[in-house]
Amino acid sequence: MNNNLQSDQINQLKDIFARFDMDSDGSLTHLELAALLRSLGLKPTGDQIHNLLSNIDANRNGSIEFQELVEAILPDMNEQVLINQEQLMEVFRSFDRDGNGQITAVELAGQMAKMGHPLTFKELTEMMTEADVNGDGVISFNEFANIMGRSAGDFLGLIVN
Repeated sequence: MNNNLQSDQINQLKDIFARFDMDSDGSLTHLELAALLRSLGLKPTGDQIHNLLSNIDANRNGSIEFQELVEAILPDMNEQVLINQEQLMEVFRSFDRDGNGQITAVELAGQMAKMGHPLTFKELTEMMTEADVNGDGVISFNEFANIMGRSAGDFLGLIVN
C-alpha cells in the first residue's frame, strides 16, 4: 500500500472516529464502537463487539483510543469501507437540505417525496421516532448512520407498512 493511500485512509478514519466519539474524550466506548461498526455496514453481535473491544484495547482501559483502532484496522482496511462511509455522508447531505448537520421532519418528508415515496403523517412520525434516538426532534449523522446500518428492509418497512 502506498503512503498517500495510507495517509488518506488514516485521515478518513480519523474523521469517522471523531464522529462516533460522542463525548469527545479521544476514545470509543463499547456503544460508540458498535455505532461506528454499524455505520460501516457491519452488523456485529454484542459478543462480537465485546471480543473486538478486548482484542483492540491494547492498554486495557475498557475503551479504544484512535491509535489502537488504527493499529487494529489499517493492515486490513480497504478503500471500500471508506467509500461506504463517504457514500453514506452524501446520502445524509441529500436529506439535510439546509446543510446544518441535522435532518428535520420537513427535510425527511421532502426528500422521501422527491424519491417517489411520499409519507403519510403517521409514517413520517414513525420514521422520526425510530431514527431520533436522543429525542431532540432531528436526525443527526450518527443517528442516520445507525438507521442505515440496520437492514434496509427494517427501515423501509416503515415506508410500506
